[in-house]
Parts: sequence; C-alpha cells; structure tokens
Amino acid sequence: MSAALAREGRALLAALLYFTRLPLPSRTPLDADDWRRATGWWPLIGAGLGAIVGGVLILAGSVLSPAIAAGLALGLGLLLTGAQHEDGFADSCDGFGGGGPDRARVLDIMKDSRVGAFAVVGLIVLIGLKWLALADLPPAWLLIAPIVAAALSRAAAAALMAVLPYARTEPSRAAPVTSRLRGGRLALPLLLGVLPLLALPALHALACLAVAALVWGLAAAWLSRRLGGYTGDCLGATQQIAEIAVLLILLGLR
Repeated sequence: MSAALAREGRALLAALLYFTRLPLPSRTPLDADDWRRATGWWPLIGAGLGAIVGGVLILAGSVLSPAIAAGLALGLGLLLTGAQHEDGFADSCDGFGGGGPDRARVLDIMKDSRVGAFAVVGLIVLIGLKWLALADLPPAWLLIAPIVAAALSRAAAAALMAVLPYARTEPSRAAPVTSRLRGGRLALPLLLGVLPLLALPALHALACLAVAALVWGLAAAWLSRRLGGYTGDCLGATQQIAEIAVLLILLGLR
C-alpha cells in the first residue's frame, strides 16, 4: 500500500513538473514509469489551475471590470502552464492547415517552431473566445466553471490516449508522458475529470459531459483518419477545444 502511494505521489510530482511552470524543487528521482503515470493526474492539475483562474476572476472582479478581470485570470493561467496546450493548438492549426492530405508533412509542420498564419488566426479565435467566455460568466460560476472546464477537457484529451496509438516513431521529449493509456490507467483521469461536475446542477453537468464527449469523439475520428494516431500537440489542441466548448455550453444554459 505504501509503495503504491509513493508511486502515485511521484506520478503527481511528475505531472506538476510537466504540465505547469511552477518553480518546484524536485529532489525525488523520477523514472520513465513515473512520467507515464503523470497523465493520470492531468485533470487534477487542471482543476487546480482552474481554481486559481476562478479565484483571480472573483478577486479582480471585485474591483475591476469583468473584462479586465478575465484578462488577468487568462494571463495568469497562461503563465502557470507556459501556454503549453495553446502551443499544441497552434501547432495543430499550422499542421492540419498547411499540411494538406500528406500525413508526413502534417507531422513535420507540427514540429516546426515557426508560427504560421493558421496558428495565428487559430490562437486569436481561441484566446478571444476564452476571454469573452470568462468575462461573461455569472458571479455564482466564477469559481466552479473554470474548474469544471479545465478538469473535464483534460480528461477528454487523456481519453484519446486510450483509443489511438502515438503517431510519431522518432524520439520525443513528450513521448513518456503522452504514451498510450492502457487498461485501468484511464480510470483515474476520467474520475478526476468528472468529479467537479458534482458541483453543477444535473442538466448542466450532463451537458458538459456530452459536449466533452463530442469533442473527444470528433477528435478521435479526425486524428485516426488523418494521422492514424495522436501527438502531444493534438492532445493540447483537443484539451483547448474541449475547454472552450464546456465554457460555452455553460454560458448557453445559464
């Protein structure tokens, strides 16, 4: 039992180190298995980040306009994650937008550090929608909505790793964390992703679950057809799309 707890503790530490830019001093040696297990804690990391974003919305919104509060909350969220998932979304926009039907070219463009027009336009739309959605949240949902959206969207992205193979064959820095989820390893991220839904009314919770499942299903079908699998960038893109979709469905049902 103690060995299992220690193992999950190392996996949680690996998740914090990989999915955030928090200055955490780590003297605990982490092996490949710890990094592989880190994805299981991805939705919990998201929930924590969502709570911080929600806290900023509440505190800043008490003295500033909702738009400025949303901008501050969004900016802090980007700093805490290093815009990691937004970067994946941008790379995916460039890859699929500029790669055409050529699978190898799509993957090559995703690895290119240069930013293309598809990435710029995609990020403008993504960040703009997220900013507007956060600014438009009703006061009662300023905390719970970012938590639900961040956790559930990460669970949706993690679920891709259970139904698709990793698309790249060459070594990648993200490969240990983005390795395919097998067996019971999917249960933890799904559980952590849906738990925040308990704080919502039943209709809203079901709607959020449905839209996240829809994004997951469409992403799985698209990636299977275009790439035959997923990459780290594709996971980030799926997470971002699912997150904004959850926020928008909550706004639509308020």
